Order: sequence, then C-alpha cells, then structure tokens
Amino acid sequence: MAQAAKKTNWFAIWVTAGVVIALVLVTVLVVTLNNAAAPKPLPTEVNTPSASNIDAETGAIHVGEGADNLATYVDFMCPICGQFEETYGSEIQGMVDDGSITLDIHPISILDSQSQNTQYSTRAANAAYCVAVADADKSLPFLQQMFANQPTEGSKGLTNKEILGIASDVGVSGIDSCVNDGTYAGYVTEITLKTPIQPGSSGIGTPTIAVNGEVIANSQLPAAGQLNTLFQ
Repeated sequence: MAQAAKKTNWFAIWVTAGVVIALVLVTVLVVTLNNAAAPKPLPTEVNTPSASNIDAETGAIHVGEGADNLATYVDFMCPICGQFEETYGSEIQGMVDDGSITLDIHPISILDSQSQNTQYSTRAANAAYCVAVADADKSLPFLQQMFANQPTEGSKGLTNKEILGIASDVGVSGIDSCVNDGTYAGYVTEITLKTPIQPGSSGIGTPTIAVNGEVIANSQLPAAGQLNTLFQ
C-alpha cells in the first residue's frame, strides 16, 4: 500500500507566521516610539537675537534703566542659580523698579549634560531670548517663573510645551516656532563661551555676577536685603 501523503500542518504554519509578524510589528513600534522620544537635535547655526533690549555682542538682556549695572550669568538648570534667585530675586526686582540699577540677564548653557540628553539648559536659554525679542518687559518675569518652576538637576528638564506655558503665563505668546525650532540655540552656545571667569575659578560657572562691569566672587555677595551695598 502506498504510504499516505503527509498532511501539511497549516495551523502551525499560520501560527508561526503570526508570531513573526507580531515580532516585526513590535520591533517597528519600539523603534518608532524611541525615535519619537528622542529629542530633536538643536540647530548649530548662529542666529543673533535683534532687539533694542539685547546687546548682541555680550548676550545681555537689559532690564531697567538705572545708573548702576548688575549683570547675572545664569543657567536655568543650575540649582545655585535657583538659590540666588530665591535669595535676591525680589530685591533685584525692587532695585529695577525704583530705578537704582540696570539688570543685565545673560542666559547661558553649561549644564546640558545634566538633562538626560534633552539639552534643557540651551533650550531654556534660547527661550529667554525668544521672550526678550517678543516683549522686553517680560524678560525678568519669565526668568523668575522659570526658576520658580526649576527642574531638578539631572532630570529631563521642562519640555518646550511647558516652557511655552510659562511664557504664556507671563503674557508672551507667538513664540512657539522660536522655542520649538531652537532659533537662538547656536547663539547661546557661542555667547556662553564669552562668560567671564569668577575670581579664583578656573572655568565658567553659574551664577556669575558682575557689578558695574567688575566680576565678583560669589563669596562677596552680601546677606539678603543688602545687595545695594555692592554699589556703595
């Protein structure tokens, strides 16, 4: 008797094919999600912010019109900068308001490595220039609220959407493309290299403070409520 023809196990074949297809789909999904989660690389071309309140050469965002000058170089991820704002922020605001000083805000980026590859320091500094160009009067309120909502060093930092929300809260809108596209990111990188070195330091640090053009060591900062003694 001829041996019976061997039956094809279509069920096993279809199960195997289904498993293969499922694995392929899972792989595609994982790659897609990883690509979506990956931060968009910031541009490197240098676009200089242009506004009457910005010194393009130094990167200073001018606030106020006082005869004395206080310059602050800050990284929005820097916890010591957050402490500086907490200690002196209201005092600086008062000195700006009463015409005692001109505040020069220098948003810089030295802590991108501390934001899990999201380049938060550069994105935040870029946003500060976006705000300053859009509405000079909102530069200081934006800085204050960025520090009020400061992320922990080593975290991913705030998203662009969250940064735009802070800008909106202080009254600035219409800067979505500036923030999302990193319009001034290359400028931030370039201007950061011009940050002066504090006395006794070997490299750029934040916050760096200059009084009437003279950079001081942070150890020279007075107690809260006595910042005006720096100008006497």
